[in-house]
Amino acid sequence: MLIGAGLGNAAWAQDGAAEPARVAVRFVAPERYTDADDRFGAGPGLRGTLAEIRRIIEASALRVMGPDETLSVDVLDIDRAGFVRPDLNIPSGLRIVSDATPPAIRLRYDLRRGGRRLAAGEERLTDINFLFGARAAAASGSFGYEEALLRDWARTRLSARAGGAGPRPD
Repeated sequence: MLIGAGLGNAAWAQDGAAEPARVAVRFVAPERYTDADDRFGAGPGLRGTLAEIRRIIEASALRVMGPDETLSVDVLDIDRAGFVRPDLNIPSGLRIVSDATPPAIRLRYDLRRGGRRLAAGEERLTDINFLFGARAAAASGSFGYEEALLRDWARTRLSARAGGAGPRPD
């Protein structure tokens, strides 16, 4: 099962027509993901998780992509940082994050400029040091660790390859 293409950066052109999406995100068989659906109510359900991961991928990619580049991402698996303990904070449970439970996201991507491929691949993103250093301090919110992981991926893979645009200043 596939869940929709992204609507990333669907801005209005001067004539009022929508521009094509520059970032397209698809979720491949999300019902089989390792840890995307919160079965205990300790966080967002599957739809909420997918919406947030889509938002993070779009924002992270658009920050480093050039204006004439397009990106297609197939998310193949999500394993969020931590694990849910249903016996804590009854009845909804609680997500416990430790250094033994790093976030991991498996994806396939294709970055293009015009019709020319700039970068492509299938990768499993993870960071066993996700709780240490400045990145851990900057992680906030329910998806802070996943956001740091995806921002790092976008910065290293989408801006540094084959003439990628490079990061834009904030």
